[in-house]
Amino acid sequence: MDAAASEPLEVLVDRAGAAVARAVLDELGGGYGRRVAVLAGKGTNGADGRAAAERLTRRGVRCSVFDAASSPDSLPRPGDHAVDMVVDAAYGTGLGRPYEAPAVDAPVLAVDVPSGLDGLTGETQGRPMSAVRTVTFAALKPGLLFGHGPTLAGRVEVVDLGLDVSGASTHLLEDADVAGLVPARPADAHKWRSACWVVAGSSGMEGAAALATTAAQRAGAGYVRLTMPGGDPGADAAAVPTEVVRSTVIPADADEAARFASLVVGPGLGTGPTTSTVVDAVLAAATAANRPVVVDGDGLTALAANPEVRVWPAAGAVLTPHDGEFARLAGGPPGPDRLSVARTLAADTGATVLLKGPTTVVAAPDGQVLLAAAGDTRLATAGSGDVLAGILGAFLARGSDPLPAAAAAAHVHGRLVTQDTNDGAPTTGVVAGDLAARLVAVLVNLGVDAEPNSRRQSGGVC
Repeated sequence: MDAAASEPLEVLVDRAGAAVARAVLDELGGGYGRRVAVLAGKGTNGADGRAAAERLTRRGVRCSVFDAASSPDSLPRPGDHAVDMVVDAAYGTGLGRPYEAPAVDAPVLAVDVPSGLDGLTGETQGRPMSAVRTVTFAALKPGLLFGHGPTLAGRVEVVDLGLDVSGASTHLLEDADVAGLVPARPADAHKWRSACWVVAGSSGMEGAAALATTAAQRAGAGYVRLTMPGGDPGADAAAVPTEVVRSTVIPADADEAARFASLVVGPGLGTGPTTSTVVDAVLAAATAANRPVVVDGDGLTALAANPEVRVWPAAGAVLTPHDGEFARLAGGPPGPDRLSVARTLAADTGATVLLKGPTTVVAAPDGQVLLAAAGDTRLATAGSGDVLAGILGAFLARGSDPLPAAAAAAHVHGRLVTQDTNDGAPTTGVVAGDLAARLVAVLVNLGVDAEPNSRRQSGGVC
């Protein structure tokens, strides 16, 4: 993007330096009399830092610029005046070797990425400094969202330098995007227009079926049918919504499957000898009826055990692995470059892949990727994935395509613990059953099913 810019590099550096200077002044609450140490390398990252130092000096800030290649072991150096902030402009995204940052005794503001952080994967190379704020340019760098990036970068600000980012194939969802990705109920809606068939649960894991079906209903599926192979029809009956239709029939008939707008298979199915048969039957029916299908949980394990080439419905399929399930499907763990491996699995399987994680990667077979980073560690609880599968099944049933449906579901899933509502999620003790209970309030806050003229406008993606 830098090489293709229509303006000289000097102009871009000046804009970047101005943005960094503004951020420093904002962090310090002013400039006059403040002291700032700028650690600057020899590349454009260092040039941005030097440009910031020039502007800060004009605002009364006492700036000391240090060469990153020969910087002291600590900033400030012993005997020097204390500094109010350190600007890390040592090395940017192109660093290919470990970097040992000096010890600092002041807040750090990073330029583009914290020096020593891999801009693609979020892995550390050496010993980076931990920033309270990172000013990055043109677009987010993946490393700010993965691995150690979120911890080291602090608050991230994206600054527009006038570069063309239209060729980006990876985008991060924001709250304002969700309403545009989830089709609203049409004026002539009826229950079968957004019906979802869930095949989930087994003996001892009936709760997975209850969580998935509850979430599907609350996320907008007009009619939910539950088939629980091998489960006790009476177990957890109170947990399964009264409105869910229980059935012993496994989707195998194309005409019957065609009555539904989407199918979900896998949550809590178990790993018994009949699971593969159930999954194959559901996929065959979905393909024959051309209905989108979600394969989750134990359904993914069944697929991995029978790795023959799959034929998916033309309407699409979504696979929702966590790292262990991904390893079984792909033959190895994801590794640090989660964007690349999710794209590869999507291309190899022909299905949309939702790779769960602190930042969830949703990759389409054509290489397009949407990211969801709305959640936190409270989602790391048993049954949380069953709720996500139900939300996704409902969004597909409402008419969303697999990529936007999966990304919107992942974002909404994250907001179930991070969005402020009247019954905000506690800081600890959250269980999966709490998530479905908060789903309606979160969807309302995100503008899903709002009147068109009252929907919040998207601010765009990074």
